[in-house]
Amino acid sequence: MTPRDISATVKWIAKNDLNDLRTRTGTSEARMSLVPLASEVLRQLVRAFKPKEIAVSSYGIREGMLYEQMPERLRKRDPLIEACRFAEAKDARIPGAGRALNAFIAPLFKNASMSRKRMIKAACLLHDVTWRAHPDYRAEVCFDNATRANLGGLTHKERIWLGLALLHRYKNSREGSRFSPLFELLSPDEVNSAEVVGKALRFGAMFAGQSPEELAELTWQPKKKILTLTLTKGAVDLFGEVAEARFSSLASSLEATCHVNWPK
Repeated sequence: MTPRDISATVKWIAKNDLNDLRTRTGTSEARMSLVPLASEVLRQLVRAFKPKEIAVSSYGIREGMLYEQMPERLRKRDPLIEACRFAEAKDARIPGAGRALNAFIAPLFKNASMSRKRMIKAACLLHDVTWRAHPDYRAEVCFDNATRANLGGLTHKERIWLGLALLHRYKNSREGSRFSPLFELLSPDEVNSAEVVGKALRFGAMFAGQSPEELAELTWQPKKKILTLTLTKGAVDLFGEVAEARFSSLASSLEATCHVNWPK
């Protein structure tokens, strides 16, 4: 946040009823009673130190003390990716498939920024962790999990983007979702990119259980808007009616023409 954001937030808290805020946020009475004092402390800190921006820790003092004691090699690890790896190892049907899936769909995102590639990697690692949910609700459970899970190292908008990508991992359409108001936090381009990634996960998951390079390869020509799938002999039986529909849906989200190269 900027100092101006802090000032506006402190004024907003002062104008609102604490009991109403407590009810809306689910905060305990004891903790909410400290909010006005905490606001004043924060306001004075900003006045004294004049920071250009203010970041709020995702965790607490205990985690900070633990972080201080970590060797440098651990501190350098990405907290988001590490959390997603842990979730995959604990809950996915095939731990390690996320890495294979990321490699399989990578040709679609060669020109993506490093921050976007990082989010795509996180989505790949999480693509199968909610498989135990009922199929009718799996898409929304994915979104709910991504937006509520104990993940660090990402912004609110990135969390929504990750949830939307995972929603599309299990469902082509987001129309009628109870989470629709949250999608408005993203720009149209961000919504579209999350859809593309989600549909890439949905299609790629059919090939990423094994080494994907032994089954199929994706080629993307962004200027010509041509998406090509090259199959090996071992993948021919995998490319049935469902896979074909998912491939077409992915191409549609890219506004592309799709082609399949069959093995000779």
